[in-house]
Amino acid sequence: MKAEPQVIRTKNFADDAAGFILDQAHRALRERNEFRIALSGGNTPVPVYTRLAAIAHDLPWELTRITFGDERCVPPDDRESNFRMARETLLAPAAVPEKSIMRMRGEIDPQIAAQEYQDDLDLLAAQCGEPTYQHDLILLGLGDDGHTASLFPGTVALEETIRCVVANFVPKLNAWRLTFTFPLINRARHICFLVGARKNAGLIQRVLKGDPQFPASRVNPSTGNVTWMIG
Repeated sequence: MKAEPQVIRTKNFADDAAGFILDQAHRALRERNEFRIALSGGNTPVPVYTRLAAIAHDLPWELTRITFGDERCVPPDDRESNFRMARETLLAPAAVPEKSIMRMRGEIDPQIAAQEYQDDLDLLAAQCGEPTYQHDLILLGLGDDGHTASLFPGTVALEETIRCVVANFVPKLNAWRLTFTFPLINRARHICFLVGARKNAGLIQRVLKGDPQFPASRVNPSTGNVTWMIG
């Protein structure tokens, strides 16, 4: 029987979330000698990444593979870039080696960038003798409309059943996004939603109950676990 999502409400959000990520990292390193994590963007993870960089001084970053769950279609030095935020808060302060980081190229044609990222994940899986790439931990956020990664309500990417990474046009933003799809997200060993305490409690409850109008409710890993860190 599948485990119910674990909901953790905390007044020490950055500390507890960073500690949770570090625990997952050490577990993966013990079991597989590698830690595969996908980072989320937006503002909510900023204090978490900052804290993680401060406490993860003993983490062997060369054994870590860092990917991104989604990206805005902007250059990597743009203030809207998820990569830039992660670089400034975590990757640079923690001195993560370049070879451990897989950036989505938001500055090129979205379709080409998505296929490139898909190909890179497929190659990594093949090199490890795996049929498909599996993350140890995927970090996700929750938008006010129930979106997660760049899987927005009413967009084409919600119905993707084969590809792991796609370019997704978001009409309400009049913009393209690069995003993981549900087939890749739901393959993860563990998924953690990072949600601010001010987020609408009713929305969170409806997502947890599986309300289909909210894309985040479709995060339902076949064999993995889901944790909600709210604070």
